[in-house]
Amino acid sequence: MGEAVHPPLMDNNSHGKNILDRIVEARRESIARRKRVLPDVALKIATRKIDPPLDFAAPLSREGLNVIAELKKASPSRGVIRADYAPATLAPALESAGAAALSVLTEEDFFSGSLADLKAVRAATHIPVLRKDFIVDPWQVWEARAAGADSFLLIVAILTDADLREFLNLGRSLKMEALVEVHSREELDRAIAAGARIIGANNRDLRNFEVRLETSLDLVDAIPENCIAVSESGLRTREDLLRLRNAGFDAFLIGEHLMKEADPCLPLRDLIGFVGADRMHHVRA
Repeated sequence: MGEAVHPPLMDNNSHGKNILDRIVEARRESIARRKRVLPDVALKIATRKIDPPLDFAAPLSREGLNVIAELKKASPSRGVIRADYAPATLAPALESAGAAALSVLTEEDFFSGSLADLKAVRAATHIPVLRKDFIVDPWQVWEARAAGADSFLLIVAILTDADLREFLNLGRSLKMEALVEVHSREELDRAIAAGARIIGANNRDLRNFEVRLETSLDLVDAIPENCIAVSESGLRTREDLLRLRNAGFDAFLIGEHLMKEADPCLPLRDLIGFVGADRMHHVRA
């Protein structure tokens, strides 16, 4: 199931639905099937048998350029990004190259991901791992923890205010602090009202997959000082990161720029400088 990926989705208005609508619809159908096989009670039992989650927030608030390196094989806009996708090999290499944390795409239908990828990454690394997915059901939060995730993504655009609060609180009961993703001032206000503590400004509009770095710059001043601010998507140069860091961002989520390179560690080191290797000696000690 993790091998197939849809071709790039250029027609965003098929049947009146944008890309995000279509992804969420497919996700709900997948969840309904999986819940019948693996009910909540089984997931809750599974969470008792794994190690407690790592602190996802701590490495994002250090001094310097803190990068959440994202592992993904494909995307709806680009199709297959990395044919030789081996998460268990990529993850420790990115850790050694200085990644502060890792993000793993687990959505199957449009990103060719899987929970098996996340489990492989968690087993191969010592830094926090985020489950990157389209979470619309509390069952998925339990599923994330049972798979070993230390955090998970919540996308404000696809959640009600009640769901957002419920999923944040459920995560905290499992000692997981979610990354709450926004793309507009209205979504940011909703995230703040729900009590989000890690807020990601996504430069990519998930309705049409267009990227504007200015999205982060437009939102950063409205992110509360006591929140961790993360800029996501479209980041390609060290100058981008320094500009955003100076504007007030604490961390940066970068995926495609790394995954399209034969050796993703090279662009990661270029982005953060060479302090990453020194940090990892400290973390591993």
